[in-house]
Amino acid sequence: MFEKVLVANRGEIALRVVRACQELGVTAVAVYSEPDEFSPHVLTAEEAVPIGPASAAESYLDIDRLLEAARSTGAEAIHPGYGFLAENPEFARRVEAAGLVFIGPPAAAILAMGDKTEARARMIEASVPVVPGSAGPIATSEEARDEAGRLGYPILLKAAAGGGGKGMRIVESEAELERAFEAATREAGQAFGDPRVYMERYLTAPRHIEIQVLADSAGHTIHLGERECSIQRRHQKLIEEAPSPVIDSETRARMGDLAVAAARAVGYVGAGTVEFMYEDGEFFFLEMNTRIQVEHPVTELVTGVDLVGWQIRIAAGDELDLEVDPGWPTGHSIECRISGEDPFQGFYPSTGRVESLDVPTGPGVRWDGGIARGFEVGLHYDPLLAKLIVHAPTRGQAIVRMRRALRELQIEGIRTTQPFHLAVMDEPDFQQGRMSIRYIEDHPDLLNDGAADWQVRAATAAAVLLEEERRRTGASPGRPAVQGDSSSTSVERTAWQRAFDPR
Repeated sequence: MFEKVLVANRGEIALRVVRACQELGVTAVAVYSEPDEFSPHVLTAEEAVPIGPASAAESYLDIDRLLEAARSTGAEAIHPGYGFLAENPEFARRVEAAGLVFIGPPAAAILAMGDKTEARARMIEASVPVVPGSAGPIATSEEARDEAGRLGYPILLKAAAGGGGKGMRIVESEAELERAFEAATREAGQAFGDPRVYMERYLTAPRHIEIQVLADSAGHTIHLGERECSIQRRHQKLIEEAPSPVIDSETRARMGDLAVAAARAVGYVGAGTVEFMYEDGEFFFLEMNTRIQVEHPVTELVTGVDLVGWQIRIAAGDELDLEVDPGWPTGHSIECRISGEDPFQGFYPSTGRVESLDVPTGPGVRWDGGIARGFEVGLHYDPLLAKLIVHAPTRGQAIVRMRRALRELQIEGIRTTQPFHLAVMDEPDFQQGRMSIRYIEDHPDLLNDGAADWQVRAATAAAVLLEEERRRTGASPGRPAVQGDSSSTSVERTAWQRAFDPR
């Protein structure tokens, strides 16, 4: 086992890796940019190294600075977390060239699965079903027109070198194709430095199902069942759960076997995720994420397997001593991503200081957070602040538990996605497991009703605050309150809590 591991990331995933290291008896080294100096992952790690200013390009994405941090602290390995450089094959190569261990798959596997057209070709060779589409990148709009005519509309243009919705366009008809093709190639070039796009048949209302895999260097590869990730906004997941409400044991085994075949086809080592689109009983390979996923906790809770711990153990040379347990999944788990965004204003980013934070506790509740009281939320990084995860014997009980946990969660100072998640927990289609990747588009009232509710509660909070301030200071309605009273903050906090606490 390693003696020291550098965690090349920030926020809740960096804290998760730090904790996994500590449970294995490994010294964790955190890195941080200037605004992250007092972040939880930095304060929890045994050692911490500054790596630059707020700009990710000059800190978390600077390979030279990360390697120097590892050398200066004597770290033997680097864990990339997710995001930033986690799926960058050049980073993996340079880590290995520096005589360090990259806690992730080989660079060749990252490269193969990072290029979507190469990944499709590998999956076809491994007999893994893929969405009907072009054999490779499409060079011109004329070629795109011919390919779309073969597939039939609607079609989906996708960036060959990336994901996350960048360089992606849905095309409903030939009249839209040329403009969409130009826009997709331009966006792909800006986002990934590679303008190539390819084409797939567009599935109108599929579910997003992914399979967790683990593989060691000795050739052992297993799957740990599926996660349902259909509730998304612009291809970014918002709520995940395990198991899926619609996948039976036979389909789970079949998808799991194909996910294992996909991992073996690229010589995969470590923890990874094979993603599928599922519609009308059919499923198709979407992509493979060559890293730990944001939603990995739901799999951990229904299997009892420490995925991050196993990542580190596999990288240190341990062989998998796990088998697919016929008892998996045990119970049901749901995860809500708590982001610094206002869901009732188009998920517009919310910034500011976390004035107070009360985290839910109790049976079956897990909080993977990267924030603390006094934490400054800015615009430099991804808005994900934390993940709230619950586990219960049944899906219905998990929904009830998540509702309770969301109501207990109190974050003051910024707006978050918390009220959106509460609205989803009460929505009948979600409760019955009826969903697709179009869930938000099909349920616009979740946002409209929530916006009105938010505005009513905000007005109530302001009215209560003004009334309490008037009574406390003796001010008349037209007279300003006395300035400089140290109790005013507590008065404001009480009013806000009364207005926004759903209990």
